[in-house]
Amino acid sequence: MLTHRQAGVLLHPTSLPGPHGIGTLGAEALSVLDFLQEAGQSVWEILPLNPTGYGDSPYAAYSACAGNPLLIDLESLSREQGFPLMEELIPDFSPDRVQFERLIPWKTELLARAAHHFMVNAGSELQEALRRFRQEECSWLTDYALFRALKEAHGGAPWFEWEPELVERRPDALDAWRAKLAEAVYAQEYQQFQFFRQWGALREQARVRGITLLGDLPIFVAEDSADVWVYPRLFDLDGRYRAKNVAGVPPDYFCPTGQLWGNPLFCWDKMAEDGYAWWVARIRAALRTVDLIRLDQPPSSKRCRKRWVNCPWWPKISASSPPRSTSCVTVSPCRG
Repeated sequence: MLTHRQAGVLLHPTSLPGPHGIGTLGAEALSVLDFLQEAGQSVWEILPLNPTGYGDSPYAAYSACAGNPLLIDLESLSREQGFPLMEELIPDFSPDRVQFERLIPWKTELLARAAHHFMVNAGSELQEALRRFRQEECSWLTDYALFRALKEAHGGAPWFEWEPELVERRPDALDAWRAKLAEAVYAQEYQQFQFFRQWGALREQARVRGITLLGDLPIFVAEDSADVWVYPRLFDLDGRYRAKNVAGVPPDYFCPTGQLWGNPLFCWDKMAEDGYAWWVARIRAALRTVDLIRLDQPPSSKRCRKRWVNCPWWPKISASSPPRSTSCVTVSPCRG
């Protein structure tokens, strides 16, 4: 918890320099920690670290719990696991701009090969570490890995356009596709293992230097996400599994036409039935990656389009619930 005034920077890792088309969790990220320490700064604020979906935006993620595999440092993979990184096959990326249309297919294919290399060549200690990770994170990882594998198998189509048996998550269909896409599912699990392994190492270096990591937690999630696919009853969807209403902000001084975000709204009454377990799990997952979180856009999310109406963004869970008029809520993990 922030108990005194601190200073720092807002810098998302994708903006860091590097030879592989995007900033990563490698040496460049470590240099940021060194810079902050030397400059007497104590906070590094980042945007959501989740895998980006529509528009390559961290605020339209495929999962509220998963990490963005595009941030995985390839040089660390090559150094620590003997994965051959052939420099001559690296595209000539722009030095000052992330070219997602070129980066994503190249790095996705390369990480798939890295997963296969790991499966065949990794030693018992690393294999056991992956097994433990899969077991510890199974509450979200199992469904997320299948979601991404299915999305890839369907040419990137959103989940609500898949076969009805997959949209409705019929157990026999899920089992059949999980077996059919076993290697692709494994690759997704491997990527998450590597992301959180590298992020965990970076977070430890931040702790050693006395740097607080402040993360952004968007109130809403993307319609085309593993969260909505797995838990449709928690969202305001119609009979075709599409959002009945979507979030946004009405016209204001900064945007005279308003903003249409497209996120489905929550069914707070359904969430209340299990004690808001999805939200509890989401916040716990966020606090495993950062020290503090900022709930993003609470007052703006009181509106939804096509006609502007007030919509609840936070339930009355208890007397300690965040005040509805607060634009920035900082949450810290319970200790002791």
